[in-house]
Amino acid sequence: MAKDFKRQFSKWFWTIFIIGILAIFLIFWMIIKGWLGYLPPLDELQNPKNKYATEVYSSDMQVLGSYYRTENRVQVQYSDISPYMIDALVATEDVRFYRHSGVDSKALFRAVLRFGHAGGGSTLTQQLSKQLYSPKANNIFQRALQKPIEWVIAAQLEKLYSKDEIIMMYLNQFDFLYNAVGIKQASQVYFNTTPADLKIEQAALLVGMCKNPSLYNPIRRPENALNRRNTVLSQMEKAGMITATEKDSLRQLPLVLDYHSVDHKQGPAPYLREYLRLTLTAKEPKESNYSQWNKQQYQIDKRQWDTNPLYGFCNKNKKPDGTPYDIYNDGLRIYTTIDSRMQQYAEEAVAEHMQYLQERFFKEKKNSKTAPFSRQLKQNEVDDILQRSIRQSERYRTMKKEGKTEEQIQEAFNTPQEMRIFSYKGMIDTILTPLDSIRWQKYFLRCGFMSMDPHSGHVKAYVGGPNFANFQYDMATVGRRQVGSTVKPYIYTLAMDEGMWPCDTTKYLPITLIDGNGVEWTPKESHKVKEEDMGKTVTLTWGLAQSSNWISAYLMSMFTPEQLVKTMRSFGIEGQLDPVVSLCLGPCEVSVAEMVGAYTTFANKGIRVEPLYVTRIEDSNGNVLATFTPQTHEIISEQTVYKMNYMLCNVVDHGTGVRTRLRYGLKMPMGGKTGTSQNNSDGWFMGYTPSLVSGCWVGGEDRAIHFDSMADGQGANTSLPIVAMYLQKVYADEELGYSEDEQFDIPSWFDPNAGCR
Repeated sequence: MAKDFKRQFSKWFWTIFIIGILAIFLIFWMIIKGWLGYLPPLDELQNPKNKYATEVYSSDMQVLGSYYRTENRVQVQYSDISPYMIDALVATEDVRFYRHSGVDSKALFRAVLRFGHAGGGSTLTQQLSKQLYSPKANNIFQRALQKPIEWVIAAQLEKLYSKDEIIMMYLNQFDFLYNAVGIKQASQVYFNTTPADLKIEQAALLVGMCKNPSLYNPIRRPENALNRRNTVLSQMEKAGMITATEKDSLRQLPLVLDYHSVDHKQGPAPYLREYLRLTLTAKEPKESNYSQWNKQQYQIDKRQWDTNPLYGFCNKNKKPDGTPYDIYNDGLRIYTTIDSRMQQYAEEAVAEHMQYLQERFFKEKKNSKTAPFSRQLKQNEVDDILQRSIRQSERYRTMKKEGKTEEQIQEAFNTPQEMRIFSYKGMIDTILTPLDSIRWQKYFLRCGFMSMDPHSGHVKAYVGGPNFANFQYDMATVGRRQVGSTVKPYIYTLAMDEGMWPCDTTKYLPITLIDGNGVEWTPKESHKVKEEDMGKTVTLTWGLAQSSNWISAYLMSMFTPEQLVKTMRSFGIEGQLDPVVSLCLGPCEVSVAEMVGAYTTFANKGIRVEPLYVTRIEDSNGNVLATFTPQTHEIISEQTVYKMNYMLCNVVDHGTGVRTRLRYGLKMPMGGKTGTSQNNSDGWFMGYTPSLVSGCWVGGEDRAIHFDSMADGQGANTSLPIVAMYLQKVYADEELGYSEDEQFDIPSWFDPNAGCR
């Protein structure tokens, strides 16, 4: 009886065993054939479709930020990863990594016998195959099916890649939470360092997260993370990678983080990064997509598409597979002209002076019923502006789509609710109506700033507003505002190019011109005129230094508005320019970038250089896809430049820009021009040295939001200080190489009075 039982048991055991073995072979054969589950084809295994974030670099090789949709993953090479990170990973996750071919049978057998309590059976290669090709399983049965597929993929990966490449791919793939996908981002987010510079204890902490990033999250569960880090250190000692003494010493170290959250609204140069994102991904302009009132913008965009290789780069250029480049997934590297130190100085200057101006603005508007708008406005005019802002808001558009009536919408905008509002001292939790929150947001003055090298065209610093997180409209390149008196150098240039000289004189008197419709135009002077000054003989140099409207109108009387428009176009002004006699006083709307590019003409011997933001773009493997060079345009003769430099330097030394010398102590040779539009709605300052051209605009979101006081609202008070403070910081930094001793390249034979003798 016992013998029969043993015979039957042996028969069934070997039958089941053989069937099991055959079933396993059948499963793997079906997987290899692609009949069961998904086995990626060989070419995809050779080139896994990893999605990498695009990184933006400064000219001094600092990372400014990245572009990504869901995962902020940036590729890093094996040679750029700390050996401590590699040792910790192998010791903890796969100690026989260098001895197996994708599947560790010993570890797998141990995991099966002990139900995983003695360590997992998955190798690093299997974990990589899971990261690359296994979607999240919904149940244990799906996960059970994924396992053998991962074994097959792991074996294939081992044939195609070296061990170093597998480790590199694994560390580039792993999600360390907080938008830190991959070792490069994790090093930055948790320790503010690079993968190459990770210390042993830092590497051990990150490797510890690989087991379960949520459970061993060092931000939310620091005690768990610390214990897990120490376990990793013990594993390293056990594997012979560190000594027992080193382990004991390292385990005593506290958990030290230098956490930096990843947010595209934060970090250096956010306005520039957003400008580049929109520029790189721009599509070919179609006139039908532009409203009738916006045809001028179509012309600008069309010229950019035709002449600027950066504009629409992703859609103009194709990858080897024929598809357009994707800045969110293709891991491009964009090398900008921005200097991270100069960018920091610009952002500091903007932050410091804008807070000062904001305090002055709040003080002036205190107890004003029309605040933040000018006291000159009537209440019904203020109400109209606010209602227009309501209709432009996302809340209004959403409620309209939901079928709400105007009465319901108005009631919602006047119903108090909890919200967070911006202040320079930090976000404020409060209760306001949505309408009051719109009014509060309008209280804050806006600004735009840009600084560039007038010879290379390299944009060194770019600030589009006071705070990107709360004021995202870019006033450096996108926004256009009236330029006021900063336009006057163009009419003076036209006069100098036609043979006039700085020493030419005229009577200081009001002047009346006739416009194209036969209507008389008599400009008011930009400042209060003393009775004894009326009728005196003054030079053109004096007229520009004092920003005299009468002298500018006098020059305008010698030329046609069309001539001035042509001159301004040659300087790169692209927006709407109405050919009217008042154009000489700056009613036209221009961007800061256009003005800065235009003023390079004066610092670069009559050759205008268009702003250059990017020098080259590489793919994720470091292959150069495109290089970019500045576009230059010869505008005026060198002799005209010498005349203009003489007068514009006089503006800074003795005229409306003199506070750059008296208050801010700038000593380098410098030309410039202040500008203030009607009612102080726009304050400008353009300043240039032999090596830098910088420009700034300050004003309200609406033209009706401005200082009522000329002393506070003029460009010499709103914008000039930002440029001056920036230059103070730049010239004080010896590493940047700018010198106060540098001179404009003006020949010794030039005499500004030569034509007046």
